[in-house]
Amino acid sequence: MTPETAPEVPHYVRDVVDRLDVLGGHPNPSLGDVVEAFGPASFLPLLLVPALLVVSPLSGIPLFSSICGLTIALIAGQMLARRDHVWLPGFLMRRRVKGERLHWAMVRLRRMADWLDGQTRGRLGLLVSPPFVIVPELTCVLCGLAMPFLELVPFSSSLLGATVTLITVGFLSRDGLFVLAGYILLGLAAWVPVLVAGQLVE
Repeated sequence: MTPETAPEVPHYVRDVVDRLDVLGGHPNPSLGDVVEAFGPASFLPLLLVPALLVVSPLSGIPLFSSICGLTIALIAGQMLARRDHVWLPGFLMRRRVKGERLHWAMVRLRRMADWLDGQTRGRLGLLVSPPFVIVPELTCVLCGLAMPFLELVPFSSSLLGATVTLITVGFLSRDGLFVLAGYILLGLAAWVPVLVAGQLVE
């Protein structure tokens, strides 16, 4: 893919949702199709995609949260390494979802996407600027790595996905307040396994 033919990089959450919805018109789009649709240099949109998907109703599919978590960890890790394009292993690139399910999920995410886009401002820019940007990037890596281990804990993967979503929106819009909100949500997400374990002990 040459620079002349590379897809335009989306700058809003709604743009990402709409582009995924276009893929929902295909019978069984793969993760490889998603990377091609956004371009391998589009780190932030590609990080936002699995985060949004794990917040969507698709998270109920067995092992779906684990796949999204691994994808998040790999993309965020490559952001930390300052790579110039995304690389994902073949077993992830070949993962597919039914197009009708993807479309259904995107329809339900549109309102949230519009709300997020409407709230962004240029605030707390220090949190999304070097060298402090390493902290939210590492947070996304850790959230992604945790998802496979929390597959069976209710709501935990969705909360971690929401954390990554907020942080990525903060990156896209240069709004550090969203990054801060992601940290707060991560704190809440950390309590979910503790509460579930407490219920099991009782």
